[in-house]
Amino acid sequence: MTATIRFAPGTFRPNPAPGAPLRMLAAQSGTELRLHLRHGEQVLLTLLIPLALLIGLTLLPILPLAEPRVATIAPRIIALAVMSSAFTGQAIALGFDRRYGVVKRLAATGVPRWMLLSGRILAVLGVVAVQLLLITLVATALGWRPALAGLLPALLLTLLGALTFAALGVLLGGALRADIVLALANIIWFALLLGGGVALPTAQLPGAWADIATYLPTAALADSLHTITATGSWPSAHPVLVLVVWGAAATTLACRTTKLS
Repeated sequence: MTATIRFAPGTFRPNPAPGAPLRMLAAQSGTELRLHLRHGEQVLLTLLIPLALLIGLTLLPILPLAEPRVATIAPRIIALAVMSSAFTGQAIALGFDRRYGVVKRLAATGVPRWMLLSGRILAVLGVVAVQLLLITLVATALGWRPALAGLLPALLLTLLGALTFAALGVLLGGALRADIVLALANIIWFALLLGGGVALPTAQLPGAWADIATYLPTAALADSLHTITATGSWPSAHPVLVLVVWGAAATTLACRTTKLS
């Protein structure tokens, strides 16, 4: 009977055994985050434009808002920043990664699909954390004083909003061609900025659209963040349900329609 030959640990490098799932996830999400922050167009969309709008709309009386203007503008800019990074930036990045075969090659390395998706979502949350820090610092310098009791519910709602928009970004970027994704993502961004309860509270939108907009994830996030940071209260059930329903529906559809290439 032939004896089994066992090699000492470390004989083969790199180690051919599967890596620890948490370590693999950390490496994947870290890579995604670094790639995002190195991309000039993504930095413009997710950081520079929201900060420019925050400063401009606070200092210039373009929109009819109550004083202090920054109290209304800051939470809405946070909602815009979340949408920009989690939805628009995510959709465009995924669309072009599919186009250039990046996703297919990553899937061929043995990294599970759920880990590829989770890595992207964690990277989005990392970008959102950077956005929150910078926007809060600039808004505070402009005179924003949010209610301290509202900081925790605002943070939790922002997390829910980021997950919802990330699911919507994967749905768009994983199903269509990159050039179509690029056009649609930017059109939707502008449409939601102007009519989705971001630039203006839903109550100031014209006619019946004010009622319809309350069922959009942008209005649910922006209006609730404004109320929470102003009053220190927890969000009502309506905006939370809106975000949960949009996120669940997008996740379900994305699982069925997302393609590797």
